[in-house]
Amino acid sequence: MNQHSFIPFHRPEIDGAEIDAVTSTLRSGWLTTGARTAQFEKEFRDYIGAKDALALNSGTAALHLALAALGIGPGDEVITTPLTFCATVTAIMHVGAKPVLADIGADGNIDPACIEQKITARTRAVIPVHFAGAPCQMDQIWALAKKYDLFVVEDAAHAAGTLYRDRHVGAESFASDAVAFSFYATKNMTTGEGGMITANSEALLARMRILALHGINRDAWGRYRESGNWYYQVLEAGFKYNLSDLQSAIGIQQLHKLERFIEKRTQYADLYNQLLGGIEELEVPQPARNGRHSWHLYVLRLNLEELSINRAAFVSELRGRCIGASVHFIPIPLHPFFQDHATRPENDCPQCFELYPRLISLPLYPSMAEEEVCYVADSVREIVETFRKPRLTAAPMGTGHAGQWSPL
Repeated sequence: MNQHSFIPFHRPEIDGAEIDAVTSTLRSGWLTTGARTAQFEKEFRDYIGAKDALALNSGTAALHLALAALGIGPGDEVITTPLTFCATVTAIMHVGAKPVLADIGADGNIDPACIEQKITARTRAVIPVHFAGAPCQMDQIWALAKKYDLFVVEDAAHAAGTLYRDRHVGAESFASDAVAFSFYATKNMTTGEGGMITANSEALLARMRILALHGINRDAWGRYRESGNWYYQVLEAGFKYNLSDLQSAIGIQQLHKLERFIEKRTQYADLYNQLLGGIEELEVPQPARNGRHSWHLYVLRLNLEELSINRAAFVSELRGRCIGASVHFIPIPLHPFFQDHATRPENDCPQCFELYPRLISLPLYPSMAEEEVCYVADSVREIVETFRKPRLTAAPMGTGHAGQWSPL
């Protein structure tokens, strides 16, 4: 029987700093969007190097809000990747637009060449997703956006701390219209639930601020601060997407630790690569060539033709060794709600469907111990050795045999 304690797929790193910050917020008497949220927005903006930032209650809200504020709606098409969480696509559908799926490249990110193939007269925007924390080929995507007059809204749910070239994803100097971040519990930094949107256009940020809180022309904190100012106006049919001070208090502390988190993630990703590299039955993920990978996920690829089990059985074997693993992601057309998309020729994505059955995400987070990383890697090697297919090797010269099966 395996005596190792269970290693979950993810464990958030929370300590006294976050607990004290939440306690202080509770004692302040102001719990919803207020001074701490304003501080979180400023500190995140400064960290990223963005023109401005707006804190929201989820990364999904950030995507939806950006599309709504850009005026994308019925009759429009938005191109994105099939290898993403459903929220990327449902945000497009919530504004009434049609999602179109462009295939992925070798790194798992959307392929710019495939984006261009999918552009039509109805295309209004592209949503690239920085898969697992590796930056997309943004220069090529921005060039396409300029050529075809498209908006670019980056889904950076995995990319807090990711660098494209030498600057943060979401930096002011880049050409995207908006960049959406997620602070869900499993992300590189967390507020439990939460998100952030950055943008370079002051007009776009101003409209998103209005839409984010019921379409009201003043935020709640501003009304509270200005003595006697009870008056407000509803300018648009907005949403309830604001982030609370309780969540922002956590986010401020997490942001202060983000560089250390990424350093530890990178250390562990390198250790995984060292321990699992060179195994014929596996392909390990590589560092980004165009920036800094933030290693939100460590996504291993199985060479299934070399193994006698499939991915589901591999995950089960890990579970039997007290290791939590996951899969990122089930391609969008495979979900029942999106079945209609699977039959549309414009959503043909053979590269994604070839890759999907091979993907396994191993545990990777700062609160792991190095011994746990080694145990996970040793367990992966053990499973490979147990279920490795025999290999056909050439017989020695003069034996009279063309070849023989050898369990190498």
